[in-house]
Amino acid sequence: MATQHDLTMRMIPFLDRHLVLPLLQFLEIKELYAANDLLKAKYDLFRNSNMADFILELHQKIHNTSDVPKDIAEKRQQVLSKMEQLQAEVQKVMEVFEKPEVISTLRQDKAQSLQELKENYNLTEDKIDLLYEFGQFEYDCGSYGGAADMLYHFRVLTTNDDRAFSALWGKMAAEILTGNWEVAVEEMQKLREAIDHKSTATPLQQLQQRTWLIHWSLFIIFNHPRGRDSIIDMFFAPQYINTIQTSCPWVLRYLAAAVVTSKRRKNQMKELVKVIEQESYEYRDPVTEFVEALFIRFDFDGAQKKLKECEEVLTNDFFLGPIQDDFIESARQYISETYCRIHQKINIKEMTQTLNLGQEEGEKWIANLIRDTRVDAKIDFEENTVVMNTPVTSIYQQVIERSKGLNFRSGVMATAIKRREGQGASKEVSAQ
Repeated sequence: MATQHDLTMRMIPFLDRHLVLPLLQFLEIKELYAANDLLKAKYDLFRNSNMADFILELHQKIHNTSDVPKDIAEKRQQVLSKMEQLQAEVQKVMEVFEKPEVISTLRQDKAQSLQELKENYNLTEDKIDLLYEFGQFEYDCGSYGGAADMLYHFRVLTTNDDRAFSALWGKMAAEILTGNWEVAVEEMQKLREAIDHKSTATPLQQLQQRTWLIHWSLFIIFNHPRGRDSIIDMFFAPQYINTIQTSCPWVLRYLAAAVVTSKRRKNQMKELVKVIEQESYEYRDPVTEFVEALFIRFDFDGAQKKLKECEEVLTNDFFLGPIQDDFIESARQYISETYCRIHQKINIKEMTQTLNLGQEEGEKWIANLIRDTRVDAKIDFEENTVVMNTPVTSIYQQVIERSKGLNFRSGVMATAIKRREGQGASKEVSAQ
């Protein structure tokens, strides 16, 4: 089942190859696929990159040799030569930026700043483009910190919108790969705004860009402390939920995991259930099926079975592995709360079996749930049951509650009728 629910192959088309590498390394650790196949996949992925030393290492492992192929040795030399050349050219540009008077100039209007830099320091657009070229080159060499720095400086100066947009993608990827999550979140927000407001992009291009952003953002979302709230806000936005349903329904696994484990976003479970139910014909896995079983069919045995399957799926998922325990605990709490809402008397033994817990552990867990969630219930130790104290609302109170808004709704209806009558009378007058 582990490989059956592995999403790596579905996600690779929407990721930069440097972002694919951590996924392949994770699969190697989990031993989900043959080790040699994964080595070949990494080699094919990076054979055209500037990471000559990494390519050589992979080649030697695959062929079990210490020989250095001529083409890789030549490539390494070419990369080093290009690196030295670009460093020398970029150094001249960076020396200008380090001057205090230039730094103060850059805080003002960009077009005016560029004109002054050109007049005073002969800093043309071609020289500024060197920052982009060198940032791209460093990124392809695996020097992500240096790449992020170059692309930042390029974006500060350039007036080329297309290149600035491309640099924004590169900067975000570089921050992800260096684990700089706070900055990566900022870049993700900038990129989201840029995609939404890019007037030259066609609807198809926006769909493609949002699909890429959704996949790239998973790295940030499941590493940043407040990331799971971010995924809920972003993915439930109309443009992004439409993108998920159109291009990548498998992302519902991550949205479901975020909602289940979020303590502050329980109110959005209804929205999640609706989307999962709509897309169940297109995509299903144990995580989405758990939500279906519990919140659509109220099938507690089915939910218990799917929760067991979720453990294996989450263990072998690059993004969800770290939150596995949190997911299982939150899922058990949802099962308990739902079970309690539709039963007046609950057998503790049956409940612990439903939660996949031992008798003693289950009793403690249920006692803690009643205490922490302040459920109006008590434990009967003689009968080994939980008795729910369900308040009974009198028929008079029900009538009062249902008729509270009646006066307001009647007023709105009367106003609407008068408006229509007035419009009809004016039409008659104009016709005469």
